[in-house]
Amino acid sequence: QVQLVESGGGSVQPGGSLRLSCAGSGLTLEYYAIGWFRQAPGKEREGVSCISNKYGTVSFYADSVKGRFTISRDNAKNMVYLQMNSLKPEDTAVYYCATHPEQYGWNWYAPEEYDHWGQGTQVTVSS
Repeated sequence: QVQLVESGGGSVQPGGSLRLSCAGSGLTLEYYAIGWFRQAPGKEREGVSCISNKYGTVSFYADSVKGRFTISRDNAKNMVYLQMNSLKPEDTAVYYCATHPEQYGWNWYAPEEYDHWGQGTQVTVSS
């Protein structure tokens, strides 16, 4: 059964850090670009970051998280991570990982282009 499972969410104070994990089951994450998205209550789902399949060192970030978040892969463990530092209250959301086939002309930030999705993990940043 194909499944993505996110973990590592929780509640932190502003300025704190969390590392989210995306674990693949029944599929090999190395075959896909992997994106992280987030959705806050009443808001649209937005792209946070993505790491390419074709070039594993190539990654993408939303302007709002550049310099604070880092995406990485561990292909031996079939895992993708999102290290989140200097967290802000506006980072509060449910975070999802998803797979993208990375066809020519793809858009890393477009959720409609992604195929498999995890169930999400809650991140709450508050005082």
